[in-house]
Amino acid sequence: MYSPEALLDIHERAHCSLRKLLDHCRSLTPDELNRELPGFGYSSARLQLHHITMAQKYWLSVIEDRMSADENDADYPTIDALEAFRAQTFEKTAAYLTRASSDELNTPRPMLTWRGDRPNLTPAHVILRTQTHIYQHQGQIIAMCKLLGKPTLPGLDFPLA
Repeated sequence: MYSPEALLDIHERAHCSLRKLLDHCRSLTPDELNRELPGFGYSSARLQLHHITMAQKYWLSVIEDRMSADENDADYPTIDALEAFRAQTFEKTAAYLTRASSDELNTPRPMLTWRGDRPNLTPAHVILRTQTHIYQHQGQIIAMCKLLGKPTLPGLDFPLA
């Protein structure tokens, strides 16, 4: 059983790490931020960063029964725009976790997803997946930064506070 408090702590730590990565990506030029690199599902650091936040926004909307998959990556051309999008999505997720009960978070229920399917999903599992998803793509962005000659410093994925 997952408590709202534990999920909120995980959420805060994951976004602390993501915020640090976004700060590092400020060192990328616009060309580097948008440069397509082979071997990655989302081929540029900007597209990876957008995807991380868009996925969390989407899954929160699924949990809240208001599925929203409409977000254009072209609307987020800069790190400032991506950071604002991240912060907004962080706040909406934190607000959900603050008002959700343990029973709500841990009870499977049908949820409308983008293909019109209604699988039984557990909100806590969906939230956890959005947080692990951050680290999955963070690793890819760190690899991209290294390929672009701007490696990150150690510690982005281990926020202690």
